[in-house]
Amino acid sequence: MINLENLINDLCDGRQLAKEELLELADFDTTILQQVADALRQRLKGANFEFCSIINGKSGKCSEDCKYCAQSVHYPTAVSCHGLLHKEEILNFGQQQEASGITRFSVVTSGKALTDEEIDQLCEIYKEMSQTLHIQCCASHGLLSRGQLQKLKAAGVTRYHNNLETSRRFFPQICTTHTYDDKIAVIRNAKEVGLSVCSGGIIGLGETMEDRIDMALQLRELAVDSTPINVFHPIAGTPLGELPILEEEEVCRTVALFRLALPAADIRLAGGRGQLADNGRAPFLSGANAAITGDMLTTAGPSITTDKEMLGEMGFTFSC
Repeated sequence: MINLENLINDLCDGRQLAKEELLELADFDTTILQQVADALRQRLKGANFEFCSIINGKSGKCSEDCKYCAQSVHYPTAVSCHGLLHKEEILNFGQQQEASGITRFSVVTSGKALTDEEIDQLCEIYKEMSQTLHIQCCASHGLLSRGQLQKLKAAGVTRYHNNLETSRRFFPQICTTHTYDDKIAVIRNAKEVGLSVCSGGIIGLGETMEDRIDMALQLRELAVDSTPINVFHPIAGTPLGELPILEEEEVCRTVALFRLALPAADIRLAGGRGQLADNGRAPFLSGANAAITGDMLTTAGPSITTDKEMLGEMGFTFSC
């Protein structure tokens, strides 16, 4: 039986919870789980909160069949499509994000991967951004090669994003055009070339709580630095477009378990929280210490102004 009185001290001292313990914790009262997870967040992360934002640098016409995604060519959705954005558009958006207090900014592109020519174009943008802005450059460009990741690192990118999305067991029910191991290989290559890694997933795709715990443990094994948790937002035309939205209590329980499984990581609330009450106020009290703010790729999100007002009232502080 887990002793909650000792749990926070043990985790702060470096103990890692086993899968069986996390499954046991999953049955605890949600309010208690939230309190323990948030106390652990305060001990390890303090009150500082990190914001990041993204720009849809290349949209639609993706060859992959991820069943939640509006950008896949396999599904009849109303998503807008465009090629790689021009340099000036990305740089201007980055400047706006820095001015609003964002500390990390990522260009996200659709597709399984980018061509070498597209990587070279983006590297020119990343070089200028890293030289002219004080914002951290992140990148999310799919299943890149080690050489392409090295180019991004040399251009000033500090963190690479590649979500696992779900557990190894459940992944084949979500995507069949690439594998779980493809994703893991990219994450390992990114770390080996010196990039920080942001990787998490989507909850509410039909997976079990055990699947979520398995994903958290895989992320812990990979030693990721930032873990975004997206709450599934059903989109018409996709195979999962009729799934119900998760109840807020289940979201809070999941966020708390991720904090307990990944004590040192930045637990980052991401897409879909606009579906929750007060833009996800309760999950932020479940151990999260970071967020993606502003619009997502194909759905709207809360503004940085709205987020700062809410999180400031909750006692969080911001680095800029």
